[in-house]
Amino acid sequence: MTASAPAAMTGRQKPSRARVLVRALPALLLLVLALAGPLLAPHAIDRPLAAPYGPADGTAALGGDLLGRDVLSRLLSGGAPLIATALAIALAVTAAATALGILAALRPRFGRWVERAADLAILLPAVLGIMLIALAWPSGGRLAVGLAATVLGTPYAVRVVAAAAAPIAATGYVETASAGGERLWYLMAREVLPNLRATLLALFGLRFVEGVYIVSIAAFLQLGPQPPEADWALMIRENAPGILLNPWAVAAPCLAIGLLAISVNLAADALAPARPSPETPL
Repeated sequence: MTASAPAAMTGRQKPSRARVLVRALPALLLLVLALAGPLLAPHAIDRPLAAPYGPADGTAALGGDLLGRDVLSRLLSGGAPLIATALAIALAVTAAATALGILAALRPRFGRWVERAADLAILLPAVLGIMLIALAWPSGGRLAVGLAATVLGTPYAVRVVAAAAAPIAATGYVETASAGGERLWYLMAREVLPNLRATLLALFGLRFVEGVYIVSIAAFLQLGPQPPEADWALMIRENAPGILLNPWAVAAPCLAIGLLAISVNLAADALAPARPSPETPL
């Protein structure tokens, strides 16, 4: 069952399909381009083609990096691992937060313990926590960074989902279903979860963007991916000393990360259902 209310409660108008497509299309194109990038790369990512930080020419469209490797080929090959890691972080955080947040809303005693634990975990700076976990597991690489980002990102997401689910859990149809003997999983999956679609889509978009930033920061701090791996964040760190010689070696991965974060966030917001619900806005 889903809640219903006048459209004026949310102030959100149902977007047209064309508007949704326009806002979601850039993210889809970037994701497809990043995933298919290794197949489109004109050169091997580890073969020098130009002088170090060489300018763009007919051989290397975006010039060379610190070792003279083709920047364009490394740019096309460096998006897939970053996106896959950020996507895994966003899925894991959203799934864990959804289960714990809805359970906390339906079982207030358990919810109080969850909120206290989340409040304590939120106090730990994310970058410091990632550095501690990554340094304690030096061979973990990208997996260690992803695990740290998931663990440290879940507490805040739980608070968001619990706050959005609490008004739904207190509605009459949920209480009626509970009094009728429906099981806990049924209340979570059939009564509360459908009314959280807008919140969860927005949360997923934000977690994906944060995952991109966290993985990028970790790579910039030399945690996670290591040379000679092609990675957008690693390219920024490696080529920063030669930015005056070949600006594209740094500007291209910076633009790719920024466009990816913005377009995915816009797509998540556009795809969120316009159906009004008694959710607490983010």
